Amino acid sequence: MEVLKDDLLRTMEDYFGDDSRRINHARRVTAYAERLLEVEGGDYPIVVGAGVLHDIGIHEAERKHHSSGGKYQEIEGPPIARGILNRLGFEKAQVDEICEIIAHHHSPGKINSANFKILYDADWLVNLADEYDIKDKKKLAGIIETVFLTESGKALARETYLEEKDSG
Repeated sequence: MEVLKDDLLRTMEDYFGDDSRRINHARRVTAYAERLLEVEGGDYPIVVGAGVLHDIGIHEAERKHHSSGGKYQEIEGPPIARGILNRLGFEKAQVDEICEIIAHHHSPGKINSANFKILYDADWLVNLADEYDIKDKKKLAGIIETVFLTESGKALARETYLEEKDSG
């Protein structure tokens, strides 16, 4: 499994080139996804594949649509991911599911699999601070309950964003 993840990461990094922001984002989402997988179950190759490649269409979205918006990533990402996954030897069913997750990773409710929910929550664990004012803890608690799809995602978000860090 580690070889699979390393190959995916290397390929994603080659694709993004010097775009360290996108590379770091994919790495962080994948790390959270692996933590959520431990609790939620799910299919490791699917979740890790989707975690590493979920935003792979962002450069193409910017080029074609002059926007990095989620709906454009959902359009442009799957064909790029499909090529990468096929080159790395993923099974057709795995490729199809990963691409389906990528095609909806900003659109909850269209897919309700455990694999999708894990990726969705992992992405939000990284994006929450960029999308919401995390200083208002009471408001943030409500947002966490609304946005996250898994109980372990909610728990990890509360731990990450709401609990006071021990400064000792």
